[in-house]
Amino acid sequence: MNLKTVILAAGQGTRMKSSLPKVMHKLGGLPLLEHVMNLAASLECEDVTVIYGHGGMKVRSELGHSHAAWVEQREQLGTGHAVMQVAESIGGDQTVLILYGDVPLLRKATVQNLLTGIGDNAIGLLTVNLENPCGYGRIIRNTATRRIERIVEEKDANDEEKRLTEVNTGIIAAQGGLLKRWLSELKTDNVQREYYLTDIVALAVRQGHRVESVQASSEDEVLGVNDRVQLAHLERVFQKQQAIGLMTGGVTLKDPDRFDLRGEIIRYGRDVEIDINVILEGRISLGDSVRIGSNCVIRNAVIGDKVEILPHSIIENAAIGDCSRIGPFARIRPETNIGDHVHIGNFVELKKSSVGSGSKINHLSYIGDTTIGSRVNIGAGTITCNYDGANKYRTVIEDEVFVGSDTQLIAPVTIRKRSTIGAGSTITKDTPEDQLTLSRSKQQTIKGWARPTKNRSS
Repeated sequence: MNLKTVILAAGQGTRMKSSLPKVMHKLGGLPLLEHVMNLAASLECEDVTVIYGHGGMKVRSELGHSHAAWVEQREQLGTGHAVMQVAESIGGDQTVLILYGDVPLLRKATVQNLLTGIGDNAIGLLTVNLENPCGYGRIIRNTATRRIERIVEEKDANDEEKRLTEVNTGIIAAQGGLLKRWLSELKTDNVQREYYLTDIVALAVRQGHRVESVQASSEDEVLGVNDRVQLAHLERVFQKQQAIGLMTGGVTLKDPDRFDLRGEIIRYGRDVEIDINVILEGRISLGDSVRIGSNCVIRNAVIGDKVEILPHSIIENAAIGDCSRIGPFARIRPETNIGDHVHIGNFVELKKSSVGSGSKINHLSYIGDTTIGSRVNIGAGTITCNYDGANKYRTVIEDEVFVGSDTQLIAPVTIRKRSTIGAGSTITKDTPEDQLTLSRSKQQTIKGWARPTKNRSS
């Protein structure tokens, strides 16, 4: 099929009460419009055009990485007028699919069903039955044949038509040559004085063409976002869908209603267990038997097999090796690589560092711009002082080093293999292998010293 997809994304979205264009508000970590563009890509459609308007330059700058063409609708004269902006680029032999940039949960299977019925003598229309159809255009069917005859917008509908519950979603597919002709015949003889795209349905029927309708699976699938209440509703629908998919695939979610995936799990192994209020963002890989404690945030990370991430930990742009333990209250910052069987404990922060297998940093430490070897023990309160106020430098801690508590390592510095650093030291020079290095003032006790007291006469 020679498919062309046109995505209408020019709406101002005044009910969002935001300086951000409506289609740029995020659902599941992605802009609403990006969800729709991803749907078009999944249909293997190489000819995608986005009709933009309000805040268009921001929309293009954020999503310009896509292969879509961008066309501006300078005047807001209705959905028909929006599609008119690309009429000249529509090929007569193309099938044209009209989508909306604020309808993020439309399913690929639904669209494929819609496209199946398109031919030289038919137009495809996606409809849905609503308990409360207020605000939607109603589907008018022939009482005898049940064929669709036209769509009436609510502002133009009479009382009997307003009682109908089957409504138009606005999602249409048609043969390109026919669509171009119908666009040229649209009029503005309606309450809003706009070019309604839906009027092409009545034009098609009058000219002897069939309207093949497909029903959406649910109201949520075709719900457009007009305000923040609807956005929040669809966020929970989307998250529940993702949670069900993960649980069906074998992941244990302690409470699927308290789980957020704002990106993509590109891989997950067997027996993964995720506790409540975990947020996964970006691209995530989870190995076998991974356990993630409550209230963790993990972003763009590769987590190996049998890793335990304890509660309240943050991992961002990092890799964690097999059988390691992170947290609680640990922060793993970007460009950090942690080896196998590593322990990173409570209130430990790592940044741009690598940690070799079997090493331990269990308490209250900052490790930045550091290379740590294998089987290293970092004592509580250790800091790598990597910044001199202007430049950053690297610390190297070789295999089997023991660093005592409350130590400052002033970069650039190398701690050689099997070195021991005495607690409370400030290390400014490279240390030799197999030796104890420390820097301390001599401990003294001053006999007869008395603690100062307040002068009561003052």
